Amino acid sequence: MKKLKVGVIGTGYIGISHIETIRRISFAELVAVTDVNYDLAKRRANEYYIPKCYNSLKDMLEDDEIDVIHNCTPNNLHLEVNEKIIKAGKHIFSEKPLARTSEESEKLLKLLEENKNVIHGMNYNYRMNPLVQEMKYKVKNGEIGKPILAHGSYLQDWLLFDTDYNWRIDPEVCGPSRCIADIGTHWMDAVQVVTGGNIVEVVADLAIIIPARKKPKSQVETFSIVNASEYEEVEVKTEDYGAVIFKMDNGVRGIFCVSEVSAGRKCYFNFEIDGTKASLYWNQEIADQMWMGFKDRDNKLVMRNPILMTPEAKEYTYLAAGHPEGWNDAM
Repeated sequence: MKKLKVGVIGTGYIGISHIETIRRISFAELVAVTDVNYDLAKRRANEYYIPKCYNSLKDMLEDDEIDVIHNCTPNNLHLEVNEKIIKAGKHIFSEKPLARTSEESEKLLKLLEENKNVIHGMNYNYRMNPLVQEMKYKVKNGEIGKPILAHGSYLQDWLLFDTDYNWRIDPEVCGPSRCIADIGTHWMDAVQVVTGGNIVEVVADLAIIIPARKKPKSQVETFSIVNASEYEEVEVKTEDYGAVIFKMDNGVRGIFCVSEVSAGRKCYFNFEIDGTKASLYWNQEIADQMWMGFKDRDNKLVMRNPILMTPEAKEYTYLAAGHPEGWNDAM
């Protein structure tokens, strides 16, 4: 099998996660990075011993050695950057959301129809957690009966104060939706994967909790503590909170809420699928546990255990039970 040579555009918070992940894949080799902030890209290249650091995406696309590019740029660049990567014939793995609007996304999907040789994907990573895969196959195998309801939340507090600011707040950069598009899409993706259906109808309540924020005059990295001394006050036009009631094409009905202003909640992403025989619940902050509920017998708490998982889900994990996902990071 040919070893895939990979480039990363965007070396901020999420770019680092992609860099770390690529380096763990046996058949992939990270060979290049680029960023609009060349000094940052150069620092990352030196930190991670990445041989090439380009001044621009154009230079990276002209490198015939590179097979795949990971797009880790802000949302407003997704259409332009993804379009260039696809037209260059490189395979592409893009950060979510695919684009700022459905019109931009449709344009990219049409372009992919014209370039069928390009393998493409988006980073909805929660679906790949071993126990989310286990839930998917338990549903598929009929262990909970027919799925009928889905509910849960994704709560964070990183934008709780009016001094908290990030490019995601700016609709010109992130698009017309923030909270739903940023973390709500993760929730919707995971639930659609597990239930095997697609959300087809929605009604939502969206709220701007903090109408004005203090934007630092210096650049601030995602999830960092803001210590800037100079600010400008800006009006907030994207939602801090959203609640969505939905229907799916497989008959499942549900509700979820998302927030970036819930004190104490860091990455509280959880969902429950209720079926006609049993229910399944998972919370990514305790990702090695899954709850299974019954009416006519005791409920049970399932620990991730490769020996006991469905054959399909077993392929996504190898650490022995009691060694939580991430255990090997301590090595």
